[in-house]
Amino acid sequence: MAFSANALACKGDVIANLQEDLAAEQKARATYEKLIDLCCDEPDVVEPLKFLRAREVVHFQRFGEALRGVQDKLAEKKFYINNMNCMNNKMMNNNMNNDCGC
Repeated sequence: MAFSANALACKGDVIANLQEDLAAEQKARATYEKLIDLCCDEPDVVEPLKFLRAREVVHFQRFGEALRGVQDKLAEKKFYINNMNCMNNKMMNNNMNNDCGC
């Protein structure tokens, strides 16, 4: 439920969106914790709440993995930039044996 609500609040920044998703999952988990504490003497209520809490934990883990993946991807070296620099050097020097590492 938290994911669909946050999906509507996209701001175009994938890092910010994933962080909002992480926060929403933590809030939901905390809410289930409070409800479990309030209903501790009713096992028919507590068991579904425990399931929902566990689901929020898994969602949090998956959003965390997605965030790490995006951050890793953004940190990767952009190979096309180096190739463009090399091509520009070759064109400017008009020398196909330019020693630019290509």
